[in-house]
Amino acid sequence: MENVLFAFGLTLFAGLSTGIGSLIAFFSKKSSPRFLSVSLGFSAGVMIYVSMVEIFFKAKAGLIVELGETLGSWVTVLSFFGGMFLIAVIDKLVPSSENPHEMHSVEEMCEDHPESSHHQKQIEMREKALKNHKLLRMGVLTALAIGIHNFPEGLATFIAAMQEPQIAIPIAAAIAIHNIPEGIAVSVPIFYATGSKKKAFFYSFISGLSEPIGALVGYLILMPFMSDTLMGIIFGIVAGIMVFISLDELLPSARDYGEHHLSIYGMVAGMIVMAVSLLLFL
Repeated sequence: MENVLFAFGLTLFAGLSTGIGSLIAFFSKKSSPRFLSVSLGFSAGVMIYVSMVEIFFKAKAGLIVELGETLGSWVTVLSFFGGMFLIAVIDKLVPSSENPHEMHSVEEMCEDHPESSHHQKQIEMREKALKNHKLLRMGVLTALAIGIHNFPEGLATFIAAMQEPQIAIPIAAAIAIHNIPEGIAVSVPIFYATGSKKKAFFYSFISGLSEPIGALVGYLILMPFMSDTLMGIIFGIVAGIMVFISLDELLPSARDYGEHHLSIYGMVAGMIVMAVSLLLFL
């Protein structure tokens, strides 16, 4: 029983470190689009690097051992693009607050009265609202992607802690370090969209909860049936999801809210932080 409590506590610590990242919302200024651009680029760099360098190859290595080099490689690639397809479908299903017909009617009003400052203010307010809806939607999708990502991480940490506690401690520490910048990926767009630090922290905190949930599910349901093949497929899917979110949501938004170079600098910084965090626990 002590091993179970230790394993669950370790997983809880790793998962909830996303909340540390979300604290960035409490120290940011809403009027700084440059900060937002760098932060979103940073988050994209973190997610792209960890997906392409760590998660993808971890999935491939495990699947090759189980299925052989050819089949294992094919299953890894299919899982990766399957994850992209999955999050693309989820992206389409998430309700959007944007109403193109309503937006079009405002533009028509402007054309009828081009010199009206009232109508100009309406357009500016509408554009601001659309940007905020886009940021909020992006933040929720990112929280979902990170939540899905953290679920197998939680399961892996829990199983490692049950089998080899001395190995699980550095794994949990590495995951905790990873989760801090991932918390930024969730909290920053939600904070800028809603102006609510509580909502930013809440969504970031919730995305980290999937790790202890993964541990709990692993202990109660999946552990007797879990195989290296299934774990490899899950990690392949996760890598695809995170890359899609970064390329489709984070980087375009980072460019929209600042200079092009700021988003790239942020992305490179995120990659460096993630690379160093991985090297520290070799």
